[in-house]
Amino acid sequence: MSYIVTAASGQLGALIVDALLARGAEPSSIVATARDTTKIASLADRGVTTATLDYSKPETIAAALGAGDVVVLVSSDAVGQRVPQHTAVIDAAKAAGVARIVYTSAPHADDTTLILAPEHKATEEHLRASGVPFTILRNGWYTENYTGEVGKARQSGEVTASVGEGRVASASRKDYAEAAAVALLDDTTAGETFELSGDYAWNFSELAEAIAGIIGSPVSYRALTPEEHAEQLTGFGLDEGTVGFVVALDGNIRDGLLAETSGDLARLIGRPTTPLAEGLAAAQ
Repeated sequence: MSYIVTAASGQLGALIVDALLARGAEPSSIVATARDTTKIASLADRGVTTATLDYSKPETIAAALGAGDVVVLVSSDAVGQRVPQHTAVIDAAKAAGVARIVYTSAPHADDTTLILAPEHKATEEHLRASGVPFTILRNGWYTENYTGEVGKARQSGEVTASVGEGRVASASRKDYAEAAAVALLDDTTAGETFELSGDYAWNFSELAEAIAGIIGSPVSYRALTPEEHAEQLTGFGLDEGTVGFVVALDGNIRDGLLAETSGDLARLIGRPTTPLAEGLAAAQ
């Protein structure tokens, strides 16, 4: 039996490997996979096995999985292609006789209007129908999603968004990775769905304050209307589809869809989640 970490060359996957090792998993029990194994070659120096696994190439998935393995299916970053890619992994895992799949999903994927949710909902439905034992981790927002705002604020002295007074219960990517490691190692999480988020839901004035502490100069939050935000993003050179996506996501935040503080993440990892200012500073 091995712990299979998909997308280990990505930011979350790499941290999951780190968290497994930190929690005492034998390096030889971990198989880190990626489309391009040269990007994870350094893991071999730590005793971790590496293997090719490409969500778009079913033959690589089948070759990487074995009976009794516990697999973390890190959701693909290929928006619009996630469902067939995730389905390929689930189907291969079922055929191989894996013991369990841990899937990184989205908040309330089955009953939310969050713009990111539909592909995750479809994946969850396929996973449940597959008959493969599962643990679903509905990851909330990553603090690191706002690291780009630090550089912008250095130039402009402000944070702009069309979120109104909406709040975000973010946590550091490391927190979510540790939760995935816990779920991989703990068979009692089988059949469970966890709504993961930070312990505190901050607003964008607090984001501006946190950034000010990092750069050492004042930063303010300027609220935009959705129309103003779209105009601003278009001026930055973003294409129409990206502009629509970002504005819609800010609308989701404005509506409170990323503000839940369930406490599941802190309970799962056994410690408080990383505060906003600390997580932002660590990501610089």
